[in-house]
Amino acid sequence: MSHKNRNNLKLSFYPLTVENWPDLESLFGPKGACGGCWCMWWRLTRSQFEQQKGEPNRQALKAIVDSGKTPGILAYQEDQPVAWCAIAPREEYPVLARSRILKPIDNKSVWSLVCLFVPKPFRRKGLSARLIQAAVDFAKEQGASIIEGYPIDTDKDRYPDAFAYTGFYPVFKELGFEECIRRSETRPIMRLTVQKK
Repeated sequence: MSHKNRNNLKLSFYPLTVENWPDLESLFGPKGACGGCWCMWWRLTRSQFEQQKGEPNRQALKAIVDSGKTPGILAYQEDQPVAWCAIAPREEYPVLARSRILKPIDNKSVWSLVCLFVPKPFRRKGLSARLIQAAVDFAKEQGASIIEGYPIDTDKDRYPDAFAYTGFYPVFKELGFEECIRRSETRPIMRLTVQKK
């Protein structure tokens, strides 16, 4: 795909496991990627999330990994972790079910791609497209047939990075995702249907 030619980063992608958990800690840093989130935003009620910001969220995500679940994938440049993508069956993200804008559009079995984390030095290098594609490949290997994304669609040249964690519309479009519904001007629900192996 064309997005692979945008940069010279030689990347490899691996599911998050107990073995490479320290790499995620290194990537997220002491702030847990964004204000103590530790990628728990989609998994908790707002009050739970606020109470657990920081170390409790880190422990909660670690418990998911320790249980044998894989909550996402890490991108590496050589041995350095450089990006993260959270992807899992939609039912693991109860926030989606409660969302007026992102609530399910049907009862089909869907995997949801809810978060991308790319540190500043690696942004604007085409990395997110490769990360999304790797997440799609991972979900497909786990038996997913529909992958759903919730990107930002904005005509603003600059959008605050802190609010761009779901990715951008043009990247999903380029990767073959199709818009299914739009309950908000800037937040479509997009889907990619894949052939199971």
